[in-house]
Amino acid sequence: MKRRNVDLVCDIAELISQSEPGRDRKELLQSVVVSVGQHMHADVCSIYIYDEEDEELTLRATQGLSAEAIGRVKLKLGEGITGQAVRELRAISTGRASQSSAYKHFPGINEEQYNAFLAVPILRGLRRIGALVVQAREENYFSSNDTKALRAIAAQLATTIENAQLLSEARETFTAPKEITSPTKKAIRQSILRGRSASSGTAKGQALTLGAGQHERCPLPDPAAKPHTIEDFKEALEQTTQQINQLQRQTGEELADVAILIFSAHLLILEDEQFTGRISGLIQTGTPALQAISTVVNEYVEIFSNSKMPLIREKVLDVKDLGNRLTRNLLNEKSVSSDYRGQIIIAHELLPSDILKLSAENVEGFIVSSGVTSHNAIICRSLGIPMVALGRELVDGIVEGEEMLMDAEQGLVYLQPSEAVYAKYVDHDEAWQAAHNAAHVKEKSRTKCGERIYIHANINLLSDLKPARKFKAEGVGLYRSEFPFIVRNDFPSEEEQYVIYQKLVDQMEGKSVTFRTLDIGGDKMLSYYSNVHEANPFLGMRAIRFSLQNKDIFCQQLRAFLRAGAAGNTRIMFPLIASVDDFIEARTIAHECMNELEAAGQPFSRNTQLGVMMELPSAVEVAVELAQEADFLSIGSNDLIQYMLAVDRTNEQVSNLYRAHHPAVLRSINRIVAAARIHEKDISICGDLSADPRMLPFLMGIGLRKFSIDSINTPTVQRLVQAYSLEEAEEIAESMLKLGRISEVEAFLDAHNLRAEQAI
Repeated sequence: MKRRNVDLVCDIAELISQSEPGRDRKELLQSVVVSVGQHMHADVCSIYIYDEEDEELTLRATQGLSAEAIGRVKLKLGEGITGQAVRELRAISTGRASQSSAYKHFPGINEEQYNAFLAVPILRGLRRIGALVVQAREENYFSSNDTKALRAIAAQLATTIENAQLLSEARETFTAPKEITSPTKKAIRQSILRGRSASSGTAKGQALTLGAGQHERCPLPDPAAKPHTIEDFKEALEQTTQQINQLQRQTGEELADVAILIFSAHLLILEDEQFTGRISGLIQTGTPALQAISTVVNEYVEIFSNSKMPLIREKVLDVKDLGNRLTRNLLNEKSVSSDYRGQIIIAHELLPSDILKLSAENVEGFIVSSGVTSHNAIICRSLGIPMVALGRELVDGIVEGEEMLMDAEQGLVYLQPSEAVYAKYVDHDEAWQAAHNAAHVKEKSRTKCGERIYIHANINLLSDLKPARKFKAEGVGLYRSEFPFIVRNDFPSEEEQYVIYQKLVDQMEGKSVTFRTLDIGGDKMLSYYSNVHEANPFLGMRAIRFSLQNKDIFCQQLRAFLRAGAAGNTRIMFPLIASVDDFIEARTIAHECMNELEAAGQPFSRNTQLGVMMELPSAVEVAVELAQEADFLSIGSNDLIQYMLAVDRTNEQVSNLYRAHHPAVLRSINRIVAAARIHEKDISICGDLSADPRMLPFLMGIGLRKFSIDSINTPTVQRLVQAYSLEEAEEIAESMLKLGRISEVEAFLDAHNLRAEQAI
């Protein structure tokens, strides 16, 4: 009998779209297996749900097997044909299941009579959600088209099942909140707190703590005030929903590359009857509305904080934000639009998506007590939000609601600052603005002797393009492609990536753009990629290693890069290359992608240059061979220093050992530049070192002519370039390369610091 798989996929999509938000999805899953079974004329259709912590699949819905098997049949990851399909992240079809070495028999569920077996994993990116299985008595019953249809259905189910898991745990474990306690620490109370800068700038505002595990700061009801009615709460709920929808639209327009549905969890929680219904119930039984909101918010905070699912733990700030919004809307605080204007957020840790959400809500600045990851610092710099990392004991001394002033450039936080301190920073801000005035930037940068130096921009978010053009960037020397991956709940598709990359190329108006392939790992982890748990992620599955192991994801990105660069003048570079073999393997895959695009008639540039990001000691040792094979080299100074010195720059205990002027670092950079010059290949440098005023003469002196920097630093770098001739820079470089001690290099830099100060 003919199977109509297109109709099947459409029917399942309609089933999912009509499912009511916030309700238990057991009925939906059962409807899906019935519909799939009927359309495919299969004798059995089943859905298994995966538990990440136990690494176990449980049968949750079936049509054709014994109903008693639901909840009872369990498979470990890799166990049985279904467990194998989920472990290996691929569909498995067999004509005679009982003869497969992976087949597992469960007595009493009437499965042994079915021969044909097709199992398709339900995935969100690479995150395992479950499995969709069909079985039939007839041998070799399922075709390749059936596999494609089930893959499409599984993709549709993934989000629905994941959202159901988000709230089902709260419903199943709902209890009154326990008293939240933590180890007693002695708070340190000082008027000036000294921390570490993550994103420079100044900010003033009131302290607002959003740390996970702490109670939501909701005002207590005023006994003398008129009590809020259930209608008042419903009106506040409607206002909150409208605000969240407006924020999503606004953020989607301003940050199109990273703002895809970042407020979806807010809306999911608001739609959940257990959340809003419980608040309504408390109000109707006499609990003051403000207290009802606070009670339910705190219950959810505790449940989410203690969840075994990482994606649920990440929603703590979302539910706190909803509590804040509902409270302020209930109190009719419309003057500030229920946002975080005038407030400095204090948190133990923040996710990139949290930063984007709070940025959209006009937060003034961030203080974190868990240290700063590089991607959070980069996002804050791109958004222009100051961020400082403070020790936990210092954070504990900050009083909620007190006035603060942040000097994030120096890593200082002033508590209850005086008028004199405010006045000092007004002058400081004016001086900073004058020093970073784009009006003073020339179209072309030249040394004192007239040699051309090329200043390109680092681009992290598409919002960085506006300052890049403002500061007359001559191209994009580094596009960090991982940010659209980091802030999402799933891997962006090839088409989603292509739209982002095309905007980048279009807005640079023909200037050179260098794409860096996905660089995750280390401190840049994807919350939805849970397949790797590493004791030392900086030495593990990161950057090009991840891409080579996950070829499908790698190829999607490469094809999107190549399509966006169809008009030419774009380049692709591979991060964390450890050997010539790494580069050749990556290059081969890039050429395969070119062949695929050509066969599909998709426009791209066959002349797209492929380069190496030099950031490992092993790459330095084979720099000459890499320069021979690659079209260009780019020195990634941040990671090169980190790996050369074995210093985790995000670890506050050893970050003082992270020294760009270490003799080994200087000599390694010189070797890379020399290797590029031997083979006449383009060489550039990016990272913090590329804009370091004291190191710039050395870099020019060893032969670097192309610098990729944060655009805001362009005026300073250009003034420094103009202050030196090549002859002077070469003399400085020659002298520094002869020094073998850190102390000697520091003394030399101090002796030559006058010139840099004059330039700045």
